[in-house]
Amino acid sequence: MFSYFNKTLIIKFLKFGVVGFSGVFVDFGFTWLFKEIVKVQKYIANAIGFTVAASSNYFLNRYWTFHSTNPQIITEYGKFFFVSVLGLGLSTLVIWTLNGKFKWNFYVAKLFAIGIVTVWNFFANLYFTFGA
Repeated sequence: MFSYFNKTLIIKFLKFGVVGFSGVFVDFGFTWLFKEIVKVQKYIANAIGFTVAASSNYFLNRYWTFHSTNPQIITEYGKFFFVSVLGLGLSTLVIWTLNGKFKWNFYVAKLFAIGIVTVWNFFANLYFTFGA
């Protein structure tokens, strides 16, 4: 099993993490822009931020992390976005379970959710979206 976690996979995972971290700024930036400047309702602004961040993450991961040359960009993007939405659902479930049921601090629960969802998103995209 340890031979599976080779240097290439670890580098891809680290790149995926960097892209995801950049997505946090994109998400917050667009959410703030649409909520505070454009005056869009906060949940719609949040959905816009999520969508723009997932889209930027797709393109960064396509070219930098996974080096995809798949000509079917729309299909590949659809898969990536699908994985992202499932990750959002998984994150919500983890936070609800740890915070709502086990009474963990919300931000500690969110930190655990981020870790779990990062691993989920990486492997789902590695195999499902980019077909490693």
